[in-house]
Amino acid sequence: MRRIELYDTTLRDGSQAEGVAFSLPDKLHVAERLDTLGFDFIEGGYPGSNEKDMGFFTEIAKRPLQTTRVTAFGMTRRRGVCVEEDAGLASLVASNAQTITLVGKSSRFQAEEVILVSGEENLTMIDESIRYLRQAGRSVIFDAEHFFDGYKGDVAYSMSVLDTAVAAGVSHLVLCDTNGGSMPEEIRAIVRAVVEHFAVQAPNIVVGVHCHNDCGLAVANSLVAVEAGASHIQGTINGFGERCGNADLTTVAACLAIKLKGADGNPLYQVLGDGAVRRLTEVSRFLYELLNKRVARYQPFVGTSAFAHKGGMHVSGLARATASYEHIDPSLVGNERRVLISELSGRSNLVALAKKFQIASNRELMDQILRELATQERHGYQYEAAEGSFALLVKKCDGSFQPHFDLRRYQVQTLSLGGNVNTVANLWTMIDGNELFTAAEGDGPIHAMDEAMRKILDLRFPELRSMRLVDYKVRVVNSEAATAARVVVVIESRDDDEVWSTIGVHENIIEASRIALQDSVEYKLHKSLPKI
Repeated sequence: MRRIELYDTTLRDGSQAEGVAFSLPDKLHVAERLDTLGFDFIEGGYPGSNEKDMGFFTEIAKRPLQTTRVTAFGMTRRRGVCVEEDAGLASLVASNAQTITLVGKSSRFQAEEVILVSGEENLTMIDESIRYLRQAGRSVIFDAEHFFDGYKGDVAYSMSVLDTAVAAGVSHLVLCDTNGGSMPEEIRAIVRAVVEHFAVQAPNIVVGVHCHNDCGLAVANSLVAVEAGASHIQGTINGFGERCGNADLTTVAACLAIKLKGADGNPLYQVLGDGAVRRLTEVSRFLYELLNKRVARYQPFVGTSAFAHKGGMHVSGLARATASYEHIDPSLVGNERRVLISELSGRSNLVALAKKFQIASNRELMDQILRELATQERHGYQYEAAEGSFALLVKKCDGSFQPHFDLRRYQVQTLSLGGNVNTVANLWTMIDGNELFTAAEGDGPIHAMDEAMRKILDLRFPELRSMRLVDYKVRVVNSEAATAARVVVVIESRDDDEVWSTIGVHENIIEASRIALQDSVEYKLHKSLPKI
């Protein structure tokens, strides 16, 4: 197997994505997590741009990493400034990072029209900057910015940029599809030409690629680059990055480790550390949670819908052979199969769920559940997005549901006075034959109700302390009814080991929220029981 280096730039290039920002503790936490998976390089940031990135390099040096090399990112010297006086290069040395990723223009057009230097001066800037860093004892990775566009416009000049970088002492040449506009066949041909050139000129040079996703091809372009001889791939977890993002390293790693095989059926490539591919789903969702972002449901390999099945014919086929509708075993990437339930689903979906919910797969029970599904969905319920509520519905149909509490009455009041908005929820709840009253304030009606409910229940059920609300969504069912329309509320909750969703439907948004919230709490309390 050929080893393919994976270079993660989530902390630098990924942070340029809209809505993505890392604190210094976040950056340190991410770096340590990626190190445990065996990433070859982690780009920590651009120390010349801000104090936080410089602080990262100071702090990460105190935390011994297992396998990864932390790199600092910077640019070649500015035009008209000698390397000894360039603040950016000085910050790279001051970061104490032993590996520096230096970006330079590899397109004559970019050099002349963007940074306003001649092609010859650009080559001098690249040469002097690399030699300065090498003399400081640093290993240098050269990111050839706009390489593919430059190569297509002026082959000789773009290749002279690479030759200059190699002569100055770099260890890696990374060809960047900076605008994300190149097609796979272009990437394949150009990477092959570069690899063949340096196989003769400098056989120890590692050739890699850095692909952006503006045409939706960053992963495909990275994979064809490997097939053409590249052995270093740059990208980010979940594809975070500027504009349309970078190559998603969770997808790249899964494809290289699992999908690309030789004629003998064995994998062609080795990536990350032992067992790391099975943790790709874990690290993907860790990043989403850290950034307070919703998981990308349809993300290949690691998305929540990547192995979700709704159609009855599909589920029936899976029961006979999982390969009929799944290209890999979900556990290979740490994901799991999900069978979805709706009025469009057939008996096969319920049979497939029988193991998970430990329900007797008899015809009478199946028919009862399907009838209840059809009835509920006519009122706006959609259980495919509310597996927690569906689990409770199954228990109700088979007669095993026992409520832990009974919310008898509630009153929610919101007072706006002088620009201040205050909300109070009053709850009367029956637990173990005793009616208890509690009240709590909140930022809004649902928050106040949740706080009041927890006041009563946490004393009796301490396991609720690990449960928290992750997301809250509202959708109108019958919009023609205007403000009297029925609404659907979906609440997503999580604890230390699971994420689940519950649903409530009503004309009153607070009552719909109460139904979803109460289901979420009941699901958490029932989790330890045998049938959920």
